[in-house]
Amino acid sequence: MISYSYLKCKDLAQAYDLLDKEEQVYPLAGGTDLLVGMRGGKFTAKLVVDIKELAELKILEENDQGIVIGAAVTLNEIATFKPILDHALVLAEGAHSVGSYPIRNRATLAGNICNASPAADTAAPLFTLNAIVKITGSKGKRTVPINEFFIGPGKNALHKGELVESVLIPRPYPKGAGTYMKASRTGSVDLATVGVAIQRWDDQVQVAVGAVAATPVRAISVEKAINENGEKDFAKAASLARNDISPITDLRGSREYRYHMAEVLIRRGIEKVMEV
Repeated sequence: MISYSYLKCKDLAQAYDLLDKEEQVYPLAGGTDLLVGMRGGKFTAKLVVDIKELAELKILEENDQGIVIGAAVTLNEIATFKPILDHALVLAEGAHSVGSYPIRNRATLAGNICNASPAADTAAPLFTLNAIVKITGSKGKRTVPINEFFIGPGKNALHKGELVESVLIPRPYPKGAGTYMKASRTGSVDLATVGVAIQRWDDQVQVAVGAVAATPVRAISVEKAINENGEKDFAKAASLARNDISPITDLRGSREYRYHMAEVLIRRGIEKVMEV
């Protein structure tokens, strides 16, 4: 039987104070990763602080900076938000690919990236949108580019006493189509064996891949071949992803299978966004 205390925070200041001063304290927004991790022994919590009803974390809006996604906004809300569908479809597709509908009614974007799984379905899309993570805590506020937020498997850039307040999809938005493609053991409700996000920016592309390294990564070699060298053979360009990824073998797939699927999905994704 898991034993821990639970407290529903009245404001962010209370959450900061508890996270900063106490040990084995975990914030709860959606809880879909946290509670499973606690049951499985990944996390040992003495106190769970509920932040999901704090107004500052429930913001989902478009403003002069771009699209702001609060830490307590659910994946289903993201997947149906019109500015995201209009300007960042790659993120809507990534959010929609997480788990089942009931899970997406609870799971949050902030939780998906804070868990720092290399296979996080929203991470690769955020890489291709140049997203910015807004962090707040007892010592103030700071921002971190999404590509610097992931430190390693299960490790992120948050310091003690800090929370993700929101994620920003900054203006100017990409001009062109975007897509997220995922290979998994089942057709749905499974972690990615390989996840690929492709975003077109005018005549350029950005490519990011998940579940093929210790963190999500940009496929820089593929991007260079297309954006700088003008490579029109997208299969040839996609084959260069081997220079950028370092997959492992685990229960979801072998190393070579991941290499192969990364190439296949990158090629398909580039063909899709370039033909629009």
